[in-house]
Amino acid sequence: MVCKETIFSDHAITQMFKRNISVDNVKFIIENGETIMTYYHDKPFPSYLMLGYINNRPIHVVIAKDDSIARCIIITAYEPDETIWQSDFKLKKN
Repeated sequence: MVCKETIFSDHAITQMFKRNISVDNVKFIIENGETIMTYYHDKPFPSYLMLGYINNRPIHVVIAKDDSIARCIIITAYEPDETIWQSDFKLKKN
């Protein structure tokens, strides 16, 4: 995903700190990760769930993006729970 500007919400910073996920980790996932879900109808901007790996650790990053100016707002970042997500961490279990 291309972001000319990246803003971290207060919630994202708090959760990243609790979960030992760095700003650099999140930026790496934005640049190199895979978009696994798109929420076109989220407001005020569409949002995206991205998956990336840091030292074999799966990380999900939720991003809202203002496409008109390529601004990305980081909503949260977390390690997906194996009891909720399938083994590839791309789909939730039924």
